[in-house]
This record gives sequence, C-alpha cells and structure tokens, in this order.
Amino acid sequence: MSDIIERLAAIIADRRTADPESSYVASLHAKGLNKVLEKVGEEATETIIAAKDASASGEHRDLISETADLWFHTMVMLDQFKIPPATVLAELERRFGTSGIAEKSSRQTTGQNHSG
Repeated sequence: MSDIIERLAAIIADRRTADPESSYVASLHAKGLNKVLEKVGEEATETIIAAKDASASGEHRDLISETADLWFHTMVMLDQFKIPPATVLAELERRFGTSGIAEKSSRQTTGQNHSG
C-alpha cells in the first residue's frame, strides 16, 4: 500500500514545477497554499457527505472516490511543505500500541492538539 502512496507522492512532486496550464497539481501550487487548503476542506466535506449517504444506502462507491480525492489533496498540501508521506506514515507507526485516548491526551499536554 505504501508503494502506491510513494508513487503518487513522486508524481505530485514532479508536477509541482510543471506548467500550470497542463497540470492540475501545478495549477494548485501556482494558486498558493490557501487554494490547496480550500480543496482539502472541500474534499473533507464531500467525504463526510458520502459517508452519511453510504450509511443510509449501503453503497460505498462515492465514499471510496471522495476519500481518494481527500487523500490526494492532502498529499498535495503536504507537498507544499515538502513533507514526504513517509513522515506521516512514521507518525502513524509510532502510535501503534498507544491507546487513542492516551495519544490524544499527550498531544493536549504538549500543545499539539489541533483537531479540537
């Protein structure tokens, strides 16, 4: 699975400096961080709506598609900061064996809780 993420990250990084007229990734980067963040927020909202719809219908196709869009735009956001996905995967791996409640509590005590 991480191979797919690494391949996508390489494509995103490669397209960062492409012609914005011919590359969606380049066009997002050219518009700046606020546009990238707007897209992440939009895709997060669409993913939430798709999850609610999937809950009612039992159909998951839109949820999968919207989640893919969210992951993609999140990777573009990380690329703005030149943060490789491996860094996020390492953070997830670090959390194995830690209760979610304990992990969240540790972020609150260190001032790293940005999720509310």
